[in-house]
Amino acid sequence: MDLPDELKYSREHIWVRVEGEYIVVGLTDYAQDALGTIASLELPESGDEVEQEDSMGAIEARKTVAELYAPVSGTVRAVNHELFDNPSLINDDPYDGGWLLEISLDDPDELKGLMTSDDYMDFVESKEAL
Repeated sequence: MDLPDELKYSREHIWVRVEGEYIVVGLTDYAQDALGTIASLELPESGDEVEQEDSMGAIEARKTVAELYAPVSGTVRAVNHELFDNPSLINDDPYDGGWLLEISLDDPDELKGLMTSDDYMDFVESKEAL
């Protein structure tokens, strides 16, 4: 598994890219691979508040629905609307075109609780399934 080193990762298989005052989040390649072809998703809207580790949406794949958990607390500033018409972008390009949300950070210190790429690799190798 090849992970972008510049990203941070949550135990809920969400990646985070820091872009100054906000972050971009998406589903990791490991998670999209485990879920299989993504059929649809529910995401919050711009302006919605999300709380770290609370549900912020869901992804439906095969006959499974997986909750999406916020990696940090903040306000949603943008949603990747392209995913609603083409959810398989998450499968095809999870780290670029398949991004989910942009979130304005409430507390940048919450980023310290996320894993590095090496830590995340160790984490998924220690687990047998999502």
